[in-house]
Amino acid sequence: MTAATPSRSRIAIASFIGTAIEFYDFYIYGTAAALVFGKLFFPSFSDTAGTLASLATFAVGFIARPLGAILFGHFGDRIGRKRMLIASLLVMGLSTVAIGLVPSYATIGVAAPLLLVVLRFAQGIGLGGEWGGAVLLATEYAPPGKRGLYSAFPQLGPAVGFVLGNALFLLLNAVMSPAAFEAWGWRIPFLASAVLLAVGYYIRMKIAETPVFQAAAAAHQPVKVPFLELLRHQPGVLALATLSFILAHTTFYMITTFCLSYGATTLKIPRGTLLVGAIVAAAVMGLATLWFALISDRVGRRWMCMGAAVLAAVWAFPLFALIQTREPILIGLAMVVGLLVFALLYGPMGAYLPELFRVRYRYSGASFAYSASGIVGGGISPLVATKLLESTGSSTWVSVYLIGIAVVCLASLALLRETKDADFSDGLGSLPLDTRA
Repeated sequence: MTAATPSRSRIAIASFIGTAIEFYDFYIYGTAAALVFGKLFFPSFSDTAGTLASLATFAVGFIARPLGAILFGHFGDRIGRKRMLIASLLVMGLSTVAIGLVPSYATIGVAAPLLLVVLRFAQGIGLGGEWGGAVLLATEYAPPGKRGLYSAFPQLGPAVGFVLGNALFLLLNAVMSPAAFEAWGWRIPFLASAVLLAVGYYIRMKIAETPVFQAAAAAHQPVKVPFLELLRHQPGVLALATLSFILAHTTFYMITTFCLSYGATTLKIPRGTLLVGAIVAAAVMGLATLWFALISDRVGRRWMCMGAAVLAAVWAFPLFALIQTREPILIGLAMVVGLLVFALLYGPMGAYLPELFRVRYRYSGASFAYSASGIVGGGISPLVATKLLESTGSSTWVSVYLIGIAVVCLASLALLRETKDADFSDGLGSLPLDTRA
């Protein structure tokens, strides 16, 4: 018997709450990596080498995300979206709380960074299953013509998670001495995740399976290995979808991770100034994500995403030029415009990626494209930017790198088709060379 369709508010809360919590968990690691992990877990390194090492542990989460996407996507396409969303939330939340308990290098030596890497890997596994499941929960409940709007619910999670996590870091920075913050204060955001985890678990237990998945499960036997079916029938779509989303990760983490590290370490900008700029920019980004997702139901997803790629290339040089002024207002402007460009791409993508894939391997396809793109965009890009800055002493080549990613995104989108009017009960193969048998 099919459960009654839940209200829009319940769908919104259930799809939003998990992504907010999981991205809070994921982002506080990035902030801590940029601000304190180098000293605590890699004390024998120079400042730059310590930052690189801590950002490398940050990158481990992105490497794990495609594995999580395949794992959770496999079972999400076979037994349903809801169970996997609960499982991903538990994996992510418990790993985050555990990070807050890891002793420093001074206490247990090399075991400290090793534990950090293991728990960061587990975080990546959890998040790899979260985003795809959350956007499917929202879009597979959406009425015709409203998928962009409904997809905006989980898309707000990153903005809220980022603001919440960094606001907590900012508060701790204001009320604690630097020594106390480095000694134990940084652990508070990680341990606080236990409360958020309990709330998210309760809410997700109250939602029913999506009607689109229920209908597909009733009509067809589940695919034995969804990811292999995906590679067999839509390899081109998967490759292009993955390449098109690298820019979103690159833009976001370039601003929220690399710029924090660059500003604090190289430019000696006060930590509070950088965090305030990032928080304001993320708040604006959240509102813009909702607006752009809504607009995409009317004008389409593809052209909006292509516009974002062009604007990202245009903003690549002004972004760093404004931060280098060390003026708080101009730093804030640099971050706000940068994350507005991100929102223009990210907002429509919540509906666009699921629409590209057939329902029987949609969880696998959307999750893998999102997560695999994060390896380059979120995991490698901050490392590349830091290394380019160290090698050249200038942000010029960092901007060139960002432009290169934007060109890849634009070219990939040019080879995909518009999907807003596609039959979502089955899915749209977006390239003639892909089969839909």
